[in-house]
Formats: sequence, C-alpha cells, structure tokens
Amino acid sequence: MGLFDRLRSGDPRVAFFGIDGVPYSLISENHDEFENLAALASEGSAGAIDSIVPPESSACWPTLTTGVNPGETGVYGFQDREVGSYDTYVPMGRDVQATRLWDRVTDAGRNATVLNVPVTFPPQRNVQRMVSGFLSPGVDDAAYPDELGEHLDDIDYRIDVNAKLGHSDDKAEFIEDAHRTLDKRFEAFEKYVQQDDWDLFFGVFMTTDRVNHFLFKHYEEDGEYDEEFVEFYRKVDDYLGQLREMLADDVTMVVASDHGFTSLDYEVHFNEWLQQAGWLEYEDDDHEKLGDIDESTKAYSLIPGRFYINLEDREPDGSVPQDEYESVRADLKETLEALEGPNGNTVADRVVTKEQAFRGDHDDIAPDLVVVPNHGFDLKAGFKGSDDVFAAGPRNGMHSFDNASLFIDDADARISDADLFDIAPTILDLMDVDFDPAEFDGSSLA
Repeated sequence: MGLFDRLRSGDPRVAFFGIDGVPYSLISENHDEFENLAALASEGSAGAIDSIVPPESSACWPTLTTGVNPGETGVYGFQDREVGSYDTYVPMGRDVQATRLWDRVTDAGRNATVLNVPVTFPPQRNVQRMVSGFLSPGVDDAAYPDELGEHLDDIDYRIDVNAKLGHSDDKAEFIEDAHRTLDKRFEAFEKYVQQDDWDLFFGVFMTTDRVNHFLFKHYEEDGEYDEEFVEFYRKVDDYLGQLREMLADDVTMVVASDHGFTSLDYEVHFNEWLQQAGWLEYEDDDHEKLGDIDESTKAYSLIPGRFYINLEDREPDGSVPQDEYESVRADLKETLEALEGPNGNTVADRVVTKEQAFRGDHDDIAPDLVVVPNHGFDLKAGFKGSDDVFAAGPRNGMHSFDNASLFIDDADARISDADLFDIAPTILDLMDVDFDPAEFDGSSLA
C-alpha cells in the first residue's frame, strides 16, 4: 500500500489468511525454513489450537467464520442427511444457518472482501467482493461482482487443485498443479489486498490441505517427496510474508488453519464394519447410498466418523424404539471405543455423544456419536461396500482434531487453551466491532 494508505486513520482493520489444514508443529519445528511465519510468531502471538468435532473442512469453515458449533451452523460434514429422510446432500453456503463474520462487519457499516472461503457458494452480494471456495462449480458462477469473475478468468485463477492428480504414484503433475493453484491464489490476494478499501480481508489458501493429504507422510518419514513438500511450504511462507508487508499499520494480520494434520496409516470403512458386526443391513446386493439400507439396520455412518442410530420416528424406517435409544447408543459407543486397528492401536481417541459436541436447533440431523480418531486412522463411510474394514488408499495424510494453527500479529493476544470457536470473536474484537459474547461458543483472545 502507498503512504496515504499506511497513514489511514479510523477503525482498526483485520486481514485474515486461512492456511487450510496446516499443523502448528510443521511451522514451529521448522522456523529456519519458514522465516515469515516464524517472525509473525515471535513478534506477535502464535500456538497450536484445537479444531472442532468433527475436524472436517466442510464443518470447520462454517464454525471458524461464525464462532459457533455445527449444532448452530447446521453443517456437520461434507455430507448431511435431510430431516426425516434418508436423502443426503452436500452442504453449501446457503445451508450455513449462523451469522457469518463478514455479515457482522457489513452490518456495522464496514467493508469486507472475501476470497476462496470453503462452503460459501453461491457468493454473497452484501460484501464488496467475494469468490466462493471449495465446493464451487467454477469461477464464473462463484464470483461477485462480474468484474471480479472476469479478472479471475483472465489470470486463470483456480478455486481448487485437481486432487485426482494426487492419486498417481508419480506426484510430479500433482505438485505442479498445486504450485500453479497457489500462485494464482496469491496473485488475486495481492491485487485485492492493495486495491480494495476493506475493513476485513478474509482469504483462504486451501491448496495446503490438498498437499498434506498426498505428501504429509513423505514429510514426516523423509519419503520420496519430502523436499517437494518443504519447498511448497517455503512458497506459502514467502507469500504470507509478502502479504504482511503490504498491510497498512492499522491492520492486524491473522493466520489460521481449520484443523491439524498427521500421517495416515489406515482408512477405516465404518459402514463395512457396521455390516460385519450386524449393525447395518442393505435391502439387496446393489447398494450405493444411505437410502439403500434395510429397515432392520440399527446404525449407519457418515464421514468422518459420524454415527446415527436408525431411530424410530426420526428416520423413515427407524428400527430402534425411542425407549431403547440410550442403551443401543451406549452399546455402540462402548464397541467403538474398543475397536483396534491391524497394528493393535485403538481407532478412537474418544467417542463423543451429540450432547457433548453440539448445541443448537439442528438436532434432527446431528450425529448421535462422533469418533475422534487416533492419529493414523482416517474414517470413511461409503455405502457401496468395501473389501476390508481397514485398507490403504491414495492419501497418506489425514485431518487431526489437535494441532491446528493460529498466528495473530499482536503480542498481547492469548493463544493458550484456544480453539476454532475463538477466532471469529477475536477478529471482531480486533476490529472494534460490537458483539454480544453470549452469541459465540468461543471468546476473544485479543
């Protein structure tokens, strides 16, 4: 920004940059490699924070951007169940029922630029510009206003990396695509950080999550693509350093991830496990969706690690009577807690009831139990059937509940004992936007 912008007086502003799925330990253990994030940590405040239950991006970003749990956002994961039905849907921006951070900012008469946040399609028109992120069908439909879409088309902007390229043993093409996506994201951020008269800039780098899914074990175990992994993150760090330099003196920079990451050893196909254990049955051998389960089913699963009792008067063909709900759920919980993988380690770090994890108006679609896995066990739940409960897939990295990242360019901010719920009220506090603390599940760290 120019000298005039750096002398701009008035209300304080915030620039938030999401680094999807980046574990804090990756940065803290490699300060020499990632000097810009290291500087942000030493000059401001930084640390590991907890994510949410479940730690899946489709649920995490609505929570991070509202400050409330999935029971209030109405988004529990990548796939949710319709009320009173076995039909499922992929939640999009309009399914988020809680008030977004940028809505609070605009309601206060201030400006927001929002770029590439997951689960925001279609783009809102009450902000000065928005391009929706993950789950958007394409730039043309995801950008508002039209001139934003035209510019993004001109620079060959990418909403997401082509994750299918990561399925190949040869990761070269995937890595090239990840760099190209990252470069275009930075090019857009660079332009609008400097051009727009914003009070809140909110942009997300999601390619970090994609790279972690396919290269994280290479990093943790000095594998074939270890150097390529670190080189990618050097670029992320460099881009964040450049963005920090562009910010005026009245702007606080916040950088955060929505969950942590760790190496993946086994995929756990929970509906296969439920079927083998007698909890789930299908109407016939040709099954591929939740609606294909038989009425004798006692429980089913949706990703990641969400379990639903097939409850009478809630599910269309519920087989478990209401008066048996607690005992059946307790039995399933105990069985899940005892489940071990082929390596002898327990799959579940803990099994959480919906009363422990969720509060809000969306109880009819809330999972009855959620497994928070131990590191190494990635939880799956398709309905097509699997050859084995425990299997290997193309990914070698998985989300974790712990070890998400938070950096605040404010030495007085408190990071200890923080979690994802604290980010939204912290940003509002840093911006001097009035809010009722009772409306949030977290509290300001500023």
